[in-house]
Amino acid sequence: MTSFLRRGALAAALLLSLAACQRGNNAAAAVAAKPAPAKAATHQVPSELGELTVTEVASGLEHPWAVALLPDGGFLVTERPGRLRRIGADGAISAPLKNVPEVWAQGQGGLLDVVLAPDFAGSRRIYLSYAEPGPDGSAGTAVATATLGDDALTDVKRIYQQQPKLVGPNHFGSRIAFDGKGHVFITQGERQQRMAAQQLDKLQGKLVRLNLDGSVPADNPYVGRSDARPEIWSYGHRNMQSLAVDPRTGTLWEAEHGPRGGDEINLPQAGKNYGWPIVTHGIDYSGLKISEAEGSEKPGMEAPYHVWEKSPALSGMAFYSGHAGSAWNDSLFLGALADGSLIRLALDGDKIVAEERLLKPLGWRIRDVRVSADGKVYALTDENDGKLLRIEPPKAK
Repeated sequence: MTSFLRRGALAAALLLSLAACQRGNNAAAAVAAKPAPAKAATHQVPSELGELTVTEVASGLEHPWAVALLPDGGFLVTERPGRLRRIGADGAISAPLKNVPEVWAQGQGGLLDVVLAPDFAGSRRIYLSYAEPGPDGSAGTAVATATLGDDALTDVKRIYQQQPKLVGPNHFGSRIAFDGKGHVFITQGERQQRMAAQQLDKLQGKLVRLNLDGSVPADNPYVGRSDARPEIWSYGHRNMQSLAVDPRTGTLWEAEHGPRGGDEINLPQAGKNYGWPIVTHGIDYSGLKISEAEGSEKPGMEAPYHVWEKSPALSGMAFYSGHAGSAWNDSLFLGALADGSLIRLALDGDKIVAEERLLKPLGWRIRDVRVSADGKVYALTDENDGKLLRIEPPKAK
């Protein structure tokens, strides 16, 4: 080998080595703990009811998907690549907690929802939803419970897994909510297998209802039928990424992505069929009609409770109630990804009477939203440099 070639080979090897080191450094930086910011960035954002103060509690999160509010004023946040973090009230971010279940982190899959168990104060139990890997590159939505420790989870137990597992990177759902009567609801996407949402022997495209330990309630609508999964509560759903129980009434609300148009809110009831893909207000991403669709309504299938003809891409849902002095009292908040906003729906009982799009000037994809006991709203932005935001309502006039 000539000296010129030797020098070229050495230079190439050095560049490869440096690139590998850089990738290693980037990976290490992505999982490192982060101290509290010296000063939190704030933004003043206009709204219909007055100016909002938006504070960046924490940043540098990699595609955060869900936030749970801890009783001590801190937070649990999931990052889609598979990390669960504690964030202090001061914005300090922990190293990833140990013993999180293995996730299938591709496309829309990964570590998804996190919620505190109804008895968290005594048990320290949490629920996690995630895309669970299966054979031959397949995956499906799963839910596990675990006990939260300072730097690790213990007693991790999977209580639910979507069957059958399918190949494909999208439409996992998945949100978790409790009805206060000993049941947990879990949303499913149809994994882009559209007619699976209509097939009762499959769990794709279904809202599932379980007992808190993962067993099947005896009064679920399809218990005892050989042609249907007993876990199913309702069906005909596309990709549900919003779920919450109205604290005023106990009514369960869910929102789901339409295709191109047709995002919708439903108030799902036992055994009801919500139509996808046979009825929809949307069209295919190609601009063509959904091939299975028969229109926007059909006898025997439930019409949406509320529908958006142009999709904001809904993810995350939280009720704001019990704050009589707040301008936002009796509202429903939804994150909007494509629209880059936080949607506020004003409520009169169950009736939606007005809609406002908040945070539009910031242009962030809002993935999740939660409301604290003291009336502040917390939201996550879905980005490589994702943020946890605190949003203070305008002063009531």
